[in-house]
Amino acid sequence: MKQLKGKTIFITGASRGIGKAIGLRAAQDGANIVVAAKTGEPHPRLPGTIYDAAKEFESVGGHALPIQMDVRDEQQIAAAVDKTINAFGSLDVLVNNASAISLTGTLQTPMKRFDLMFGVNVRGTFATSQTCIPQLLKGNNPHILNIASPLNLNPRWFAGHTAYTMAKYGMSMCVLGMAAEFQGQGLAVNALWPKTLINTAALNLIPGIDPETGRTPEIMADAAYAILIRDSKTCTGNFFIDEEVLATEGVNDFEKYRVNPDKTLTTDLYLD
Repeated sequence: MKQLKGKTIFITGASRGIGKAIGLRAAQDGANIVVAAKTGEPHPRLPGTIYDAAKEFESVGGHALPIQMDVRDEQQIAAAVDKTINAFGSLDVLVNNASAISLTGTLQTPMKRFDLMFGVNVRGTFATSQTCIPQLLKGNNPHILNIASPLNLNPRWFAGHTAYTMAKYGMSMCVLGMAAEFQGQGLAVNALWPKTLINTAALNLIPGIDPETGRTPEIMADAAYAILIRDSKTCTGNFFIDEEVLATEGVNDFEKYRVNPDKTLTTDLYLD
């Protein structure tokens, strides 16, 4: 059964990586995918544009609406949501996937980079959620899914990159707060985080990390799908881990997701 058929899914940062993989999985059901991302023209170091992703979504049976959008700009977000409603008539799911990363220490983090991380991760997630929620509340089984980690206050996760951890945890705190705030209205707000590194183009730009010790974005896409078809009234406020979600769905073999079976998997950040 194609349980997301006809559903409209607004995904930030969907031009590549995890966001794109989630879009492809939903598009296979015949979902409407809003590709809300900044990359309208090819990036010098990162593959894919919103238009490339839209073509791929449509090639597997979905409908796509590419929108060039900066999640830090609430006017652009509002315009994107208006375009979404005009095109598809409703909004059922928001995936807050867009994120900026810099695994740098306090003295090595320029304020410009600090502002980017807080602008994209915290402000972007809050602003996009704020704009989408009135439309989501009109729907049947509405979900917000943030690609964000559990809130782990072990100092080891702050010591090497305090700024990034604070910014990423801002996305997690949106889950904590909004899930409680809107639970009575039937809106699910959850987080999803990978058990291991995920091999994305962005990960390849981080020095010292071997992407071959991770898994492909498809594991996150399959886990996201499993969450988004659950009952929004009873599935909210969770900090899901991809492998654990799939295990509850009866998946026991995760080898197909490995980038390089000969290398030992690296556990992702924020998981002790």
